[in-house]
Amino acid sequence: MRPVVLRDELVELGELFRTYQQRTEPDLALLAELQERKARAFTTWADVTGDVNLRLEARRAEQAATAARLQHQQRTGRSADSDGPAVTRLLTAPTQWEHARSVLAHVADHSPLPGPEARLLTLRTAHTGTGNLVGQDLTALGLTDPEHLVEQLTGSGWLRLPSTAGDLLASRPENPTPITVPSLAPHEDGTGPFTFGKKMRPKLSGWAQKIVSDKKLRKAKATAGTRLLALTLATQTDAPGRLGPGGQGITLNALADWVPTGPGELQRLVDQLTAADWLTDAALTDTQLTGQMTERVLPLTCPLQA
Repeated sequence: MRPVVLRDELVELGELFRTYQQRTEPDLALLAELQERKARAFTTWADVTGDVNLRLEARRAEQAATAARLQHQQRTGRSADSDGPAVTRLLTAPTQWEHARSVLAHVADHSPLPGPEARLLTLRTAHTGTGNLVGQDLTALGLTDPEHLVEQLTGSGWLRLPSTAGDLLASRPENPTPITVPSLAPHEDGTGPFTFGKKMRPKLSGWAQKIVSDKKLRKAKATAGTRLLALTLATQTDAPGRLGPGGQGITLNALADWVPTGPGELQRLVDQLTAADWLTDAALTDTQLTGQMTERVLPLTCPLQA
């Protein structure tokens, strides 16, 4: 093949893609870079040979790079036009906390199925009614049977996929599955269920994703209910990390609205968060839950609005 530099680049890209496919965890930033290199190489190859199929392959690589880059921005909390640091577990303004709580409230009021698993999965869906999901988005949530849950959501018409639930679970970041959630699509006047815009969406999504997929929760094999409780408590703390307005705790009635559990189940979820070093001094009474989120989990810098 001529030129030699193109041949060498294609050989190296083949090796890099094979190495990437052997990774146990995806690196979306790296994947985007590989797809961009592939797009450039195949464009050059098409220019040399005049092969239209090579040019089409280059365009597909460009699209894959864009999709991987967008998913990376969403998962890390970076917006597309932001040069600032990625979000860790910190939202920096009261309005952002209000937006986070508005998402949880909407999920609680409009969950297509009962139980915490459906609510946790709906948090990973599209803000504007359309978006992309990959298998890891589901398997990282501690769901009992992700494929069956997706089938229930598609069967009810709440979620639409171009293929099967199994195909969604098998999809990888380089080939995400496009999804549609009709109930989240904007109305004719342009309004939707949420008031925050597209720049805020990846910040909230990245923050929430880091909460529910935290390494210690994964190590503890936390259930979907435990992860949903962790996210709920993270949005209901004061500046020092104490639960509830003024650190007075959260009523069980409020928790029951946001985290549906069976009788006695809440204590087990609280115990799991405590064992995973998410809660300290946790006390569950007949009326409320008190305690404090550990600083490692939630380093807040501003008070929340009740």
